[in-house]
Amino acid sequence: MGRDFAKNRPQDKARAHKVNEDIRVPQVRVVDEDGKMLGIMTTAAAFDLANAEEKDLVEIAPQAIPPVCKIIDYGKFLYELQKREKEQKKQQHQQLLKEVRFKWRTDTHDFDFKTRHAIEFLEEGHKVKATVMFKGREIVHQEIGLALLERFVIALAEYSKIDQPIHSEGRSLSVTLAPEKVKKKKEGDTAEPVAATPKN
Repeated sequence: MGRDFAKNRPQDKARAHKVNEDIRVPQVRVVDEDGKMLGIMTTAAAFDLANAEEKDLVEIAPQAIPPVCKIIDYGKFLYELQKREKEQKKQQHQQLLKEVRFKWRTDTHDFDFKTRHAIEFLEEGHKVKATVMFKGREIVHQEIGLALLERFVIALAEYSKIDQPIHSEGRSLSVTLAPEKVKKKKEGDTAEPVAATPKN
């Protein structure tokens, strides 16, 4: 028999996140409790993995394709979200737009470094604009830049919501994220797409 998740899950009928059996899509992209990418797998396989670790499968980015789910105890997940919201409310300064810039050929170390900074900005209550710059003939590599920004959005899915989808700005691609706050999902809400097709 699998773990009885319901005993450990807060009884909130109007919770803002789908959890375990409530996740109905056939495939999900999975991250572990530390944010490490585990890849795309069937929802059933992801649920079994969470079950084996005696944790919950929590959908943290339903707007992504496929949706992003995190393996974590749901009670702990809510506690961390509420803690971040309280920290954001303590910030009395004006919300700023912070920018992180990537080259189209960004290595993993640089990506992780800038992603950590972006998380810090979001936790301070600021918006974050991520930009991929192209010089000269590099503009032919727009698809690589698009994939980089989609990866950035997924990495920050737990901390942010999309303020402005991926779009082209001259010789660059950019996306703007806003801090995520804990709120109840209203019936009939629709999610934004992760990315828009760049316009030349």
